[in-house]
Amino acid sequence: MESGRVSTRGSFWARWRVPLAYPLAVIGFWLSRPTRSLIVWGAAIALAGLIVRGAAAGIVHKGEQLATSGIYAWTRNPLYLGSIVIAAGFAVAANSWIVAALMAAYFAAFYPAVIRMEECNLRQKFGAQFDSYTARVSAFLPWPSAPLAGAGGFSWSQFLRNREYRAAAGAILAVGLLVLRMWMRS
Repeated sequence: MESGRVSTRGSFWARWRVPLAYPLAVIGFWLSRPTRSLIVWGAAIALAGLIVRGAAAGIVHKGEQLATSGIYAWTRNPLYLGSIVIAAGFAVAANSWIVAALMAAYFAAFYPAVIRMEECNLRQKFGAQFDSYTARVSAFLPWPSAPLAGAGGFSWSQFLRNREYRAAAGAILAVGLLVLRMWMRS
């Protein structure tokens, strides 16, 4: 029964994490005090997060097979790790402790429940293979493990199939909005 409760709670958080991110982004925009140099630093940090997400999106075949190669040999949740790095970049660029605290609270509220739900689903689908994987690879913070046998490496077609270009487009839009906010404040 415990896995059912985690799954139900997790599905609530999974369903609402994206819709609630939009009002948070608007609040963050209005509370931001970006400067040119912090936008550059923040964009560089966000780019690192986009690279992490892109590396994962080019490997993962969601719902079809367990991803254990490439960046998935370092962390079981590289898409979420990349998202947090992107958010950290925008917190730097926003130049606001309130924005940083709101982002941290958002990730702390949503991601643990979503990760638990996904891990429950993966354990049900892949059983011992997933258990072996979790015994060797960190849940979140990257830590190199011994290479794991996994299907295929990075594929641009898989990157596109996973629509990861949307994260890059969103990051470009966010940088543009922060530049606009900087001009509005000057």
